[in-house]
Amino acid sequence: MKAFALFALAAVAIPAALAQHQTFVVNPDSSEVRMTLKTTHEIVNGTFHVQSGTIEFDPSSPAMAGSVVVSAGSGKTGNDSRDKKMHNDILLVEQHATVSFEPKSYTGAIAAAGDSTIQVTGIFTLLGTPHSITVPVVVHLEGPTATVKAHVSVPYIQWGLKDPSFMFWKADKDVAIDLVLTGRVSK
Repeated sequence: MKAFALFALAAVAIPAALAQHQTFVVNPDSSEVRMTLKTTHEIVNGTFHVQSGTIEFDPSSPAMAGSVVVSAGSGKTGNDSRDKKMHNDILLVEQHATVSFEPKSYTGAIAAAGDSTIQVTGIFTLLGTPHSITVPVVVHLEGPTATVKAHVSVPYIQWGLKDPSFMFWKADKDVAIDLVLTGRVSK
């Protein structure tokens, strides 16, 4: 009888525990990365294309896994010569075609529906070099649909990118990144 009770408990507990594991699959066509760089003469705004993204998480555990991959060569600022310089001289897209973020853990709580604010810690890889970073993230869940928004300031020069400043045109040493990911969550 004791063995049956343990089996029954396991039969109920294991599916409930497995149901906590969720996967967020990013829809690249409705997601975007925006960058803003302040300079002495203008504010440079640009966009990058999200190539792919899958994030696995469990609302009852701080662990996360997966990645969000952005095409480095997709960056557009509205100025073809500036974009060419950004691709060839700064992002070195011939050697480093992508920029990625791999979440490792989070703090805070992810609600089953509505908005949640969490802090996500992970690895941001730029020019092939990994950098540990913690990013404030707002997650909105509505049924199987999810939207993830993040804003982070990236010290791109400190992280090894070439400073685009020249003569009297000076650029800030950090670039603001706004990320909006949309997709679906499945269990």
